[in-house]
Amino acid sequence: MSSIVQKMLLASAQLADASDAVTLPAQAAFVYNPLRYAWAPYELYVSRYAQSPKKCLFLGMNPGPFGMAQTGVPFGEIEAVVNWMHIEAPVGKPAVMHPKRPIDGFACHRSEASGRRLWGLFRELYGTAERFFTSNYVTNYCPLIWMTESGANITPDKLPSNIRQQIDAACMQFLKTVIHILEPKILVGIGAYAARKMQEAANLMPERHMTVGSLLHPSPASPVANKFWPERPIEQLKQLGVWPDN
Repeated sequence: MSSIVQKMLLASAQLADASDAVTLPAQAAFVYNPLRYAWAPYELYVSRYAQSPKKCLFLGMNPGPFGMAQTGVPFGEIEAVVNWMHIEAPVGKPAVMHPKRPIDGFACHRSEASGRRLWGLFRELYGTAERFFTSNYVTNYCPLIWMTESGANITPDKLPSNIRQQIDAACMQFLKTVIHILEPKILVGIGAYAARKMQEAANLMPERHMTVGSLLHPSPASPVANKFWPERPIEQLKQLGVWPDN
């Protein structure tokens, strides 16, 4: 195991601990931490694809219910994780699960649409996962998933300010650590929230002179993504210099 992988796994374990210490928001009846129950496939992801410095670091917001929540891999749509990244490992379960949001691991029959679009784009551009991850890496800012009694998702930007401050302290430290370890030249936030966090991290690390950009979020809940995917993100990647031929 390379020293880079060891440092990445240590930073992830520290983030898991810090996230568990965050106060549960009043509106959240359930909270999942995939860095706990889905550590095995997450560890494979880091061990296989974070072995060396990267040109570009991509950042998502937090896990989706049928992506990282099931596979431990950011934007972890099962087909892409198994058949493109060649990752599959046992997944446990949160201590308490919402009946509408069960964790079935790689036996989950639902597809993560955002992950299907994102990894599908990278597969189209780079061909193999090995080629993509030679110069790129994808992580999430926050590892937690919060849900209401009804099972509705609560995104980090919708948390009360005192809770946001707690989670930001842990997640920004993790992001800065990942940047120190992987030494990217380009930071790309997937969606507006992640782009803001990338800019905040860059502002805290001016000595690194990194380019910060954004990528259209692939969520099917976004009318813009539904209309302009994959043409818009392809244009954004070209403008940032994140391209297989560069």
